[in-house]
Amino acid sequence: MAGEIPDLIAEVRTGTGKGAARQARREGNVPGIVYGGGKDPIAINVNYHMLLKKLKQGRFLQTLFNLKVEGEEDVRVICRNVQRDVVKDLPTHLDLMRLKRTSRISLYIHVDFVNQDKAPGFRKGGTLVVVRPEVELEVTAGDIPDHITVDLSGRDIGDVIHINDIELPKGAKPTIQRNFVIANIAAPSGLRSTDAEEGEEVEEGDEE
Repeated sequence: MAGEIPDLIAEVRTGTGKGAARQARREGNVPGIVYGGGKDPIAINVNYHMLLKKLKQGRFLQTLFNLKVEGEEDVRVICRNVQRDVVKDLPTHLDLMRLKRTSRISLYIHVDFVNQDKAPGFRKGGTLVVVRPEVELEVTAGDIPDHITVDLSGRDIGDVIHINDIELPKGAKPTIQRNFVIANIAAPSGLRSTDAEEGEEVEEGDEE
């Protein structure tokens, strides 16, 4: 059910303190710390360019990683903080937290829309307007869904799909309590223009 968890490659950093951190940066690394999970913290270095690339991909603080450190067992981690240079806004340090399979975390999960061919609204020329292509869910670290599915079968023009209309994977729940909108099926532009013109004619008739 879970999608492939991306790797985050790091190496153990020898030495601690500001001196060791500055040395790491001079060597093209970003220093960091791995903590939690009932184990001792480990000081690490992450390649600067690799980290910057992942940061630019977005959702870094909401992404679960498989941390690979030579000499250590692979472990699932999530980033809890990225310190940045106040002038250049570039990463200078990161904090990673180990997760147990039973840990509860909040992640953005992709929304997949299926069975458009079984929706009358699309046969009439309607279009799908996606309000939330991703939804933040609280999930278990050991059972992260790759996506959630919205079945569009039977949907017509004007229909609105809310989060409560979707069957979520077992153990997953939205981080937002209200019944928010995921998507809707809008009328074709020509039909919307006609409706607007008819509305204007009615208003003019009322004024007479």
